[in-house]
Order: sequence, then C-alpha cells, then structure tokens
Amino acid sequence: MASERKGSRMKFDVYGVGNALVDVQAKVSEELLEKLGFQKGAMTLVDEETQHRVLNELEGASLSRCAGGSAANTVMGVADFGGEAAYAGKVGTDAIGEFFLQDMRKMGVAIEVPPATGQTGTCVVLITDDAQRTMLTHLGVSETIGPEDVAEEEIRKAKCVYIEGYLFAGESPRAAALKAIELAKANDVQVAFTVSDAFLIQDFRDEFWGLIEGPVDLLFCNLEEARSLTGLKDPIDCAHEIHKHAPNVALTLGSNGSILMHEGDAIPIEGVSVDAIDTTGAGDMYAAGVLYGITCGLTWKQAGHVASHAAARIVSQLGARLKNRFSPEDFDDLLG
Repeated sequence: MASERKGSRMKFDVYGVGNALVDVQAKVSEELLEKLGFQKGAMTLVDEETQHRVLNELEGASLSRCAGGSAANTVMGVADFGGEAAYAGKVGTDAIGEFFLQDMRKMGVAIEVPPATGQTGTCVVLITDDAQRTMLTHLGVSETIGPEDVAEEEIRKAKCVYIEGYLFAGESPRAAALKAIELAKANDVQVAFTVSDAFLIQDFRDEFWGLIEGPVDLLFCNLEEARSLTGLKDPIDCAHEIHKHAPNVALTLGSNGSILMHEGDAIPIEGVSVDAIDTTGAGDMYAAGVLYGITCGLTWKQAGHVASHAAARIVSQLGARLKNRFSPEDFDDLLG
C-alpha cells in the first residue's frame, strides 16, 4: 500500500528536529533502581559522570542500543511505515555518533547536520517488570544544535515539520526549533509539535500556548500534559479546549486509546490490548503513525487506527524501534 503512494510524494513526508541520542535499554530490578536513586517513571537530565556510573552498574546486563531521542524515534517510525523522512539532530565525532548516523541512514532517513567535537548524547532507559521506564538523559553535543543546522531547502521539500518540546529546555536548541517553525510557515509546510513532557509546561507554559495558538497545525500530547495545559480533568474537555486554539489535536490516553480533534470533531481511537513489556517510545510511535497517515492520504480515523496499533506493538517489546515492520498486508488488514 505504501509503495503505491510513493510516486505522488514530495521528497519528505516528515522533517523532524530534535535531540540526537543513542538509547541504551536495560531491564532492571526494583532494587537496582532504588539503589541508583532516580525517580521511577520520570526522565532525568544527568551529567556525563553520572551516566558513566549508571552504565557501570549495568555491566554484564543484556543491553539493546539504537538511535533515539523523541523526535528521532518518530521519524524512524515514519520510515518504518514506508514514508520518507529527514532529521536535524547533532551528534559528536565519536563512535556512538557514527552509530547514530548509520542507524538512521540505513532506514533511509536523511540526516545532514555536521557532527560536532564532543560526546554524543545518550539516554539510558531502565525498564522494570511493571513496564515502567526510567530515563536518564545526558544530552552531550545534542544540546548544541542551533538555527544554522536547520536546512530550509529540506523543509521546503517536506509536507510536515515535527518539533519535540524537549528542545525548549536549552537556548540553542530552542532557537533551532523556532527557526524550523518559521521556515515551515514561510514555505507553506505544516507544523506538528509534541509537548514531550508535563514538566516542560511548568517552565514554558506561555510559550507553548503561543505556539498552539499560532503556527502549530497539529499538537501531540498525553492526558497529563493536556490537564497541565488546560487546568481541566476530563479528556474530552481537555481535547476540546486545546482544539479551540489548534487546528488539529492528538491526545493519547494510554491503554484507553486516544482522541483526535479535526475540524471540530472528536474522533475516538480505540486502544489495543497487549501485555506491556516496555512503554518506551509508545507516544513517539503513535505520533509516527498519525504523521505517516495524514501525509500519505489516509483519513484521520485511519491514521489514528494505524498509530494505535503501532504503539501497541512498541509496548509489547523491548525498545523504541519496531522489531516487526508494518507490511503492505498489515496496512490492508488495518484499513480494511
């Protein structure tokens, strides 16, 4: 099905901008997590020394490794579905950075930002038996990405620019995000934005609302983030309130599915029941499914259906990368 649509595409379905991190996933015991002393289920920024200490504690454990970062996971998901994607993210001139570039490019993702001297960022994902993931992020040189790394010629060829909220935690990455949004609007390219984490709303509420009320065409958020943004509790109320300001909204509800808002309509998307092993990347893959769908001619309901099933596949395995890619037959089965 995807191959049938390729001929009508522009060069990129999605151009993502975000942190360039190598994800290192490990299953750990509750005892080890308690010993390390980090808040369970949260994302914590750590320095290089702390990251080395954690990795030393994991010596001998079974680890999986892949190119990561929130927006990177999403553009890789778009490529997994058969879409065309590009990415702006900064890596170092080290072996980990070379691994990141090779991992992205072997999936067909274009990434042309020149590496910088220094250490590539890493995200250690500690997964407990209840499928909760505790993320420890050392940004490394990824936090040096700036406006000069955003390519207008690539954005001009894209249908949609996708920005992760994590970029707003640093001055230079924030400037890169705003530059990408500016270039997208100047070239009539749609802008999708993910809040990324509820903790960011505490510091950037006004700026995020400015984006939602202004250039953002599609907002991704989960229920916790939606409640923080709106001050409301009910998911439908939250979705409608955000939709007053954003043309399109994708509000995820975990195992209860999601709500898409489009042209004034609330579109409920079913959850898919699976045995959750690792929730890492569920929201990222959901975003990939929606973005792939709407840039490749699916209806919003169909795009949400694909996204929900893709997110379910991710939580039923270890890591944020699909181990079993969607085939044309998968799409035919999902879309009828």
